[in-house]
Amino acid sequence: MTDFPNLIDGEWTMGDEQLPNINPSDITDVVGMSARSGIEDMGRAIDAAHDAAEGWRYSTPQQRFDVLDAIGTEILARREELGRLLSREEGKTLPEGIGEAARAGQIFKFFAGECLRQQGDSLASVRPGIEVEVRREPLGVIGLITPWNFPIAIPAWKIAPALAYGNAVVLKAAELVPGSAWALADIIDRSGLPKGVFNLVNGRGSLVGNHMINHPKVAAISFTGSVETGRGIAQACAMNMKKVQLEMGGKNPMVVLDDADLETAVGACVNSGFFSTGQRCTASSRIIVTEGIHDRFVDAVSNAVSALKVGHALDAGTQVGPVINGNQLAKDLDYVKIGREEGAELVCGGERLDLEHDGFYMSPALFIGTRNEMRINREEIFGPVASVIKAADYDEALALANDTDFGLSAGICTSSLKFASDFKAKSQAGMVMVNLPTAGVDYHVPFGGRKGSSYGSREQGRYAAEFYTTVKTAYIQP
Repeated sequence: MTDFPNLIDGEWTMGDEQLPNINPSDITDVVGMSARSGIEDMGRAIDAAHDAAEGWRYSTPQQRFDVLDAIGTEILARREELGRLLSREEGKTLPEGIGEAARAGQIFKFFAGECLRQQGDSLASVRPGIEVEVRREPLGVIGLITPWNFPIAIPAWKIAPALAYGNAVVLKAAELVPGSAWALADIIDRSGLPKGVFNLVNGRGSLVGNHMINHPKVAAISFTGSVETGRGIAQACAMNMKKVQLEMGGKNPMVVLDDADLETAVGACVNSGFFSTGQRCTASSRIIVTEGIHDRFVDAVSNAVSALKVGHALDAGTQVGPVINGNQLAKDLDYVKIGREEGAELVCGGERLDLEHDGFYMSPALFIGTRNEMRINREEIFGPVASVIKAADYDEALALANDTDFGLSAGICTSSLKFASDFKAKSQAGMVMVNLPTAGVDYHVPFGGRKGSSYGSREQGRYAAEFYTTVKTAYIQP
């Protein structure tokens, strides 16, 4: 068992209260004890970041590159170890955990390169003899609030650009997964980064997160989590004139047309809906299938879902791990009950499983005969639950896909270039996949959605500069 302390101004501290980190695959396994801080620790972290921000602001591109490259190199070298810790505390399968750790390393490597690729503009003024420069500058202290479902990748894709563009950082990671945040902070702390530039504070979002959001020394907040919490953060940031970036979930559609390759469609839908136990904001829980392929697809996908092996995240052969904790499991099972009460037909799964280890296991649930207005098709469940909606044709399928309060990711399975092109153009989502799962995106391109899914500028890739910098226009008369 390991302690998972805070990192404040280059010093590790456990604070006055600790919280056990429980393995959802085996609740008798305590991964470690995490610091649980109050507003005093958060205040000290913000002061440290504020004091360190000025020096890091004027660091050279080479200094920033060296730090981020060293972080990425160590993460990649230790990806199996980090992935095992991640899977043990979060519950995604070991291959998924290792893959996520590798992605975090790649993100830091990408933004190391961005340190050397930062650009500006030199323009002639409309007035004679005057030159104009446009450049990007850091904001100062960035507050990051990250979720439990991607406990190393999401912190990485927020921390890396924040540091690359010259900002100081305070990270408030999810309390359910302190080990991954601690491991990442430990690597960052040993990278050569000046003390105080990066700080980690563990604690309740309602306490330390709220203090960070409202603190006058914090220039911007980047948050990934629930819609309800995100809306509250947006309001608070508006009142305090802070820059804000929100990623808040989805109810993502996957359209399967009559001309789709059945094997490809089933694979994409099973991956999208049930891998990572369905605990992905990009998961496709609404499968919209046209009439001509509907019955064949339902038979094939129900067989595939029923065959998924649920088990301990670290066991070889496990395809679906546990739900993160008891509260989430109860919520998922409640949605199964709601779906049946609404008239949907449960063709497989939807039951709590008692396995060798005492964990939060649930058999993947698939509904058919559903309507888009059902709660199971309107509300984000965030678990291994998906439903099939029948559509008459492509036009109705597109309308159903767009009929949602969310707009993060959308997919279509078809062999028609016409329908694929039309769907890419008309889908009201920030990310569109053709013959691919809706979950799973590259680290060098923008991530984000529309409607209730996202607010503010995009994350990842070169577009991250839009959030983590501000633009300065300077006029010069030589």
